[in-house]
Amino acid sequence: MVERGYADLLTGGWRALAFSPFREGVEIHWLERADDDAPSVALLKYAPGASVPRHRHAGLETVVILDGAQSDEDGDYRAGAVVLNRQGSEHSVWSNEGCVVLIVWMKPVVMLGA
Repeated sequence: MVERGYADLLTGGWRALAFSPFREGVEIHWLERADDDAPSVALLKYAPGASVPRHRHAGLETVVILDGAQSDEDGDYRAGAVVLNRQGSEHSVWSNEGCVVLIVWMKPVVMLGA
C-alpha cells in the first residue's frame, strides 16, 4: 500500500508544490524529512548561479535531475540524468542555468565549505 504518492512528479508535477528557503539560491520541498540519521527525500530548486559548498556524504546520495542542469567537479548533468554520490565522497554542487532535482540522502551530509 502506498502511503504517499506524487502524480506526475517527474514530468513537471513538482511545479505545483510549495518550496521553502534551504540555502542561498536553493529552495526545498521535503517529501520525507527524517529527524535523525534515517533517509530523507526532497526536491531542491536551484536558482541560476546557485551553489552548495563542498560537503562529504555520510551515506549514499541519489540525485535525479528533473529540469535544467546541475554540475559538480566531475561534470554537468542535464534533465533525465541520475547521479550517485557514494558514502565518503566529497564535492561541491552548482547550477549555472538553474535546475530542479529529486534527492535522496541515506544520511545527512557533512558540510566542509563555508
